[in-house]
Amino acid sequence: MHIVSKKITRKDAVLEITNQRVIFWEAQKSLILSDLHIGKAAHFQKSGIPIPKNVLTTDLERLKQLILHFKAENLIIVGDLFHAAYNKDLDEFKAWLIQFPYIKIRLIKGNHDRLSNAIYQQFNMEVFKTELTINSLKLVHDAVEKPTNSFIISGHIHPGVFIKGRGKQRIKLPCFQVTENQLILPAFSLFTGLNTRQSLQKCKNFAFTNDGIFEV
Repeated sequence: MHIVSKKITRKDAVLEITNQRVIFWEAQKSLILSDLHIGKAAHFQKSGIPIPKNVLTTDLERLKQLILHFKAENLIIVGDLFHAAYNKDLDEFKAWLIQFPYIKIRLIKGNHDRLSNAIYQQFNMEVFKTELTINSLKLVHDAVEKPTNSFIISGHIHPGVFIKGRGKQRIKLPCFQVTENQLILPAFSLFTGLNTRQSLQKCKNFAFTNDGIFEV
């Protein structure tokens, strides 16, 4: 896995966006990510839809490599860590976590995070109902544009952009949407769609491929 990063500064925070759908916040030794949707693949498979069995395994291997690369000690997940009711994917996630006993996980609940409190406790994570504020950053699942003294980081909408080429060629890429006051993360899971219709006002779109990050 090839990791490319680009540093941006907002308020008092230096944030490193990556082509692997996460932010690294070095001052907090934290990876910030959104929309893993653990359980989504198994949910569809249970309904008879032929989703590949290695969807979650691939996502978790990517996350493992990012933790090791950045030497992260914290995961901050801004919503939709889980997707549906408890299923076999959650057992795989629980087994995966054993290799990282030192990692602290903080989850800001998203609209899909509807598990019981007892289940969250099984994963030994700290859960926040609507938001988490750390220094000048406010972390939420679904942000709206409104005045704030904090810099807001959110997910939820799975942002993407169309890149136009010659001969009417177009390609759709995931992106980070960034303004002076907020940043919307791309979905971490590769098993998600891209929303190219919804965009912040006066935002910069940082699209990415396996080889780089570029502003659109």
